[in-house]
Amino acid sequence: MAIFNYTALDAEGNQRQGTIDAVNMDVAIAALQRRGLVISGIDPAESKTLLSKRFSFFDRVNNADVVMLSRQITTLFEAQVSALRAFRLLAAEARTPALGETLTAIGNDLQSGSSISAALARHPDVFTPFYVNMVRAGEESGKLDETFAFLADYLDRNYELTQKARNALVYPSFIMLTFVVVMVLMMTLVIPNLSDMLLETGQAIPVYTKIVIGISQFITNYIVLVLILLVIGGVFLYRFSLTDNGKQMLSRARLEAPAIGNIYRKIFLSRIADNLSTMLRSGIQVLRGLEITGLVVGDKVYEGVLADAANDVKGGMPLSEALRKHREIPGIVVAMVKIGEETGNMGKILETMARFYRREVNNAVDTLVGLIEPLMIVVLAVGVAILLASVLLPIYNIASSF
Repeated sequence: MAIFNYTALDAEGNQRQGTIDAVNMDVAIAALQRRGLVISGIDPAESKTLLSKRFSFFDRVNNADVVMLSRQITTLFEAQVSALRAFRLLAAEARTPALGETLTAIGNDLQSGSSISAALARHPDVFTPFYVNMVRAGEESGKLDETFAFLADYLDRNYELTQKARNALVYPSFIMLTFVVVMVLMMTLVIPNLSDMLLETGQAIPVYTKIVIGISQFITNYIVLVLILLVIGGVFLYRFSLTDNGKQMLSRARLEAPAIGNIYRKIFLSRIADNLSTMLRSGIQVLRGLEITGLVVGDKVYEGVLADAANDVKGGMPLSEALRKHREIPGIVVAMVKIGEETGNMGKILETMARFYRREVNNAVDTLVGLIEPLMIVVLAVGVAILLASVLLPIYNIASSF
């Protein structure tokens, strides 16, 4: 996609200037002509400088922006404001330049005759396939205001759940980082001085003290090499995580990890149930709902599960039986889906499952935080105590022998 600056005359002879986002200049000209404009000049916009690109990394549309946008659109549609005018108003009052540019581009597309869902689909970095398909379903049913309200509620729930799990890991990560920094400082600054003192006495040194001194000497002498290896390992792991095999392996490791694996499983199950429930209540078919949910669930393992389930459903298998084949889907979910199939109330059943797993995630996170905080402090204290005892006890023994 490219951005073009244009000047043109409208049907009343007034000069207009602006920008348009298009694949090439011919497409841009055609889009402007469909708006009834007579083009007097059009040129590609200047590309961003390297510095502006770097700053644009921080100027991105986040989930909170999309939640607020959805609620604002709902309000405007309920007030009978046209889609074009709604997006123009929101673009003028956008919180960030990136959001303003996105909404302006959507407004331009609407003015050229595009549907709302098609205009949103041109911005996949802001609007997910789930979001776009929900809007498309709302257009088909004529209930766009309700659809955007559904989307705002869904995104709000999803954002709250993700942030809670992410914030729960901040404190333990800080404690672990503090532990590593303290250990490295002691090994490189404190232990070498104390070990020199011990070696100068000529006294016998306990085995555990020799081990600590050896580790200290290794870190002191090879710390640069260790850092280089860590950087290389981090780069390799990052590049590997971008491959399909890497994503699959890391997703599996995340789900199988002690303590946090159970939380992640509940997060993804809640997201799957919430997505399917929201789409089914908006009139989207189960098969299409499975396909879209697989794209936005955020985990490679569950993406594969949903893709397999979609293929089975396409072949005529009931959804409950398609999910039963995968151990990643708990039996309670399969049983509830089967009840939904038998009663014809799948959307409501899935909504209940989503609420259940949201409560489970909240309880699991609270329990984990309550346990991990004192545990990490004890580990930090014990580690430092062992390190000091391995050096100070021999010094004490030497001093007491005189």
